[in-house]
Amino acid sequence: MAPAASPREADLVILNTCTVTASADQDVRQAVRRAHLENPGARILVTGCYAQRAPEELVRLEGVTWVVGNTHKHRIAEIVREPAGLPYHGQIFVGDIFAETEFLTAPIEEAAGDRTRPNLKVQDGCNNRCSFCIIPFVRGRSRSAPPELVIEQVRRLAGQYREIVLSGINLGRWGRDLDGRLRLVDLLRRLLEETPVERIRLSSVEPMDLSSELLELMAGSDRIAKHVHAPLQTGSERLLRRMRRRYRPHHYASRILEARRLMPLAAIGADVMVGFPGETDEEFEENRRFIANLPFTYLHVFTYSARPGTPAAAMPDQVPMPVRKQRNRLLRELGAEKNLAFRRAMVGRKLSAVTLGDGRLALTDNYLKVELARPRPANELVEVLIGGLTSEGLREAAPSGAA
Repeated sequence: MAPAASPREADLVILNTCTVTASADQDVRQAVRRAHLENPGARILVTGCYAQRAPEELVRLEGVTWVVGNTHKHRIAEIVREPAGLPYHGQIFVGDIFAETEFLTAPIEEAAGDRTRPNLKVQDGCNNRCSFCIIPFVRGRSRSAPPELVIEQVRRLAGQYREIVLSGINLGRWGRDLDGRLRLVDLLRRLLEETPVERIRLSSVEPMDLSSELLELMAGSDRIAKHVHAPLQTGSERLLRRMRRRYRPHHYASRILEARRLMPLAAIGADVMVGFPGETDEEFEENRRFIANLPFTYLHVFTYSARPGTPAAAMPDQVPMPVRKQRNRLLRELGAEKNLAFRRAMVGRKLSAVTLGDGRLALTDNYLKVELARPRPANELVEVLIGGLTSEGLREAAPSGAA
């Protein structure tokens, strides 16, 4: 089986889905309809989190041949190669996600793909029970990739890529389910000692897992990107309790301030939510002030979306959508202000970056896009002198003597 040149030429279309929000579900349904209209003869396989949560919804969509939940995702190759003559249409492969006890991963070649910065998943699932989140019900309990497997994969990827991103549904919980109750910092130390990887970037780590030991290792190694992303959701203590988050604003702030103390030029980002059920004007303002007072360099702002079966979906006082959208806009503006100030502070500095795509852009160690003064080969670590700003990133200074 080989990749098709375009969807219209494909015999098989595979859609990997998200189900974090209602709009994500809608996007999936539209993608299925579009794929079927463009290529009615292609078989469509829908997998991922939406498939795990609501397979019956998806199997009713015209053109869908298989719905494969996260429990069976590792069997996709086997499923699509079933002998012709079996009843193709409407087959569902979904099991009990909470029965999964082992970490399952795709082959390493799929983790790498054609990207400059491969995303290597080393953890799956989540043991938290935030009142708004559907993820534990579609991903199951926290499960970690064995360290020897991660080391082997990073060794192989390091021969081809300069930067590798470690990811997981709850990355900071890596190792807790393994013998010896390992920690993410233990895995990082082994990767630095036992592999030639030039740069490791962590995706998202929950605030309670940003230990001083982890932050000090990040600060002390030039092979770990100076980039901290810690989901916040809200700076209102009352809302955090209703969300069933496991920290309080002062805990969160202490982690962010320590990260900034140890890494003065680091990117520091957060996921924040607006419009959680019952969120008052006072609680939103408390959240806005909390964010304004911390050294964030970017924000991912999400509007609350009720997920069927979660406690928050049944809570009273659902916030009207116009109010949610207004609050979203206000926090996005605040995030843009902080990002602009951070980018301005980079002008005149030399930053390490990995070249991307066609070699005209690079991503810095501290997570900023740089428009290069001259193209370089993709997938190289380069040092760039920042000469100015673009609308959303930075611009490299022109070489001395250039016109």
